[in-house]
Amino acid sequence: MNQEEILAQFGPRESMDYDVVVVGGGPGGLSTAIRLKQLAADKGQDISVVVLEKGSEPGAHILSGAIMDPIALNELIPDWHAKGAPLNQPVTDDAYVMLSETGGFRIPNAVLPPFAHNDGNYIISLGALTKWLAEQAEALGVEIFPGFTAAEILYTPEGAVRGVATGNLGVGKDGEPTDNFQLGMELLGKYTVFAEGARGHLGKQLIAKYKLDAGKDPQSFGIGIKELWEIDPERHEPGFVMHTAGWPMASDTYGGAFLYHLEGNKVAVGFVTGLGYTNPYLSPFEEFQRWKTHPRVRYYFENAKGEVTAKRLSYGARAINASGLNSLPKTVFPGGALVGCNAGYLNVSRIKGSHAAIKTGMLAAEAAYDAVVAGRQHDELSAYPEAFEKSWLHTELHKDRNFKNWFKYGLATATVMNGLEQFVLRGRMPWTLHREKPDHAYLKPASECQPIVYPKPDSKLTFDRLSSVFISNTNHEENQPAHLTLKDASVPVSLNLAKYAGPEARYCPAGVYEYVKNDDNSDRLQINAQNCVHCKTCDIKDPSQNIVWVTPEGGGGPNYAGM
Repeated sequence: MNQEEILAQFGPRESMDYDVVVVGGGPGGLSTAIRLKQLAADKGQDISVVVLEKGSEPGAHILSGAIMDPIALNELIPDWHAKGAPLNQPVTDDAYVMLSETGGFRIPNAVLPPFAHNDGNYIISLGALTKWLAEQAEALGVEIFPGFTAAEILYTPEGAVRGVATGNLGVGKDGEPTDNFQLGMELLGKYTVFAEGARGHLGKQLIAKYKLDAGKDPQSFGIGIKELWEIDPERHEPGFVMHTAGWPMASDTYGGAFLYHLEGNKVAVGFVTGLGYTNPYLSPFEEFQRWKTHPRVRYYFENAKGEVTAKRLSYGARAINASGLNSLPKTVFPGGALVGCNAGYLNVSRIKGSHAAIKTGMLAAEAAYDAVVAGRQHDELSAYPEAFEKSWLHTELHKDRNFKNWFKYGLATATVMNGLEQFVLRGRMPWTLHREKPDHAYLKPASECQPIVYPKPDSKLTFDRLSSVFISNTNHEENQPAHLTLKDASVPVSLNLAKYAGPEARYCPAGVYEYVKNDDNSDRLQINAQNCVHCKTCDIKDPSQNIVWVTPEGGGGPNYAGM
């Protein structure tokens, strides 16, 4: 039964009206809501704001390294320290290490470009910060609906966004309503702000509908895979930050890794692989596991006897924006706006996006507030992009706009040229590099590439996908339609397997996709949607763009603890 048939039988949907509807309860969405309420309180007015969050609670689906620059938080909540914001571990030392297979060297801090310094920044759990921001928002009167997915964009007859509808509950695998069926509801707003994170399901639709990316470079993404560990106190250095480049990645593949020492003998370790890689045999998950075995990295998981004594606590994965200002779409359209990573504001050179999400949420809120109090609705919030162009964030992103695109010439060239741009030219480059193709278009046929043989996991330092998904606390209601859909069910075998050796079985960090044999020995793609950690990699990297990620039932997916 399709949505039209469901509405005909069970409709109409109930609706709730607000001044502003916010889709996504991450830093960008919550900052939007907080700023709206702050502005109204300053003027003795009231403005109604609702935040929809698809995770079971704010922060459940949030995943980041993360090192946070507090510049935007200082603007949003100047007394954040007194209010107990979980920024507890300042960065005490930066190390950038170039790895070879068995060794490596640390680049002297004195020659690191400005974007590589983290003085005044904090190593945080972005999930913990998100939960704290949600508390601040609720204290101001923001309504937050966790466990509700924004599944559909609603439009006025004139084509402006007028709100969203939440997903139906209790639909069986066959698409038919079960005895537990519950129709979704409509959340209607004068303006709707979309803050879904990188490759947002609805943001993607809006960009296509309104052609917001016209004249812009194609978006570029990476997949970030992260683990949280508790290590031997003798190997723990609170505030120490290490980034690595080089091994195990080939020199023509963009990527790097991090190891951040939080408080409490915990370290966050992760690996980012640019999704513009060319070899379909590459597995970002396996590259991450292999990276941990390098002597410069393995050291932190061992005791003085060289035994792996550290304990892995959690695991997760998430696609991240990596293209910067050159690919930033138009961020407003009739009735709404895109903020944070839903638009692509992350600064890949700094490996930071939370400060950009908070700042853009604030800017969008200020534009929406002025519009609402002026009696406007469903028009373009042009004041938002205008304010961005005058902001410190635009200055920051413009200075670093070429960072990622230099890597198409290889690691060595990128290192030299980024150093030249930042040290010699101080970000005042007379040129701008551009990107020609989206990530999925870079894969080469398997016949042109060398298979990669990865070592088997030892279950002490390195692990397989399924044991990793287990500690991500991922869960989906089993009797629901798969939220990983195919435009054409024949394409995986006829194209992806035949030409690219089935890359979805390798780029997915959760074991969702696997090719199995039918009874007649023919191949078919099996989709284990219950394993999905909502990273969105398949939606980005599928070479035929045949896989479409749609929202599952609210509350499903990972439940990241301490991440």
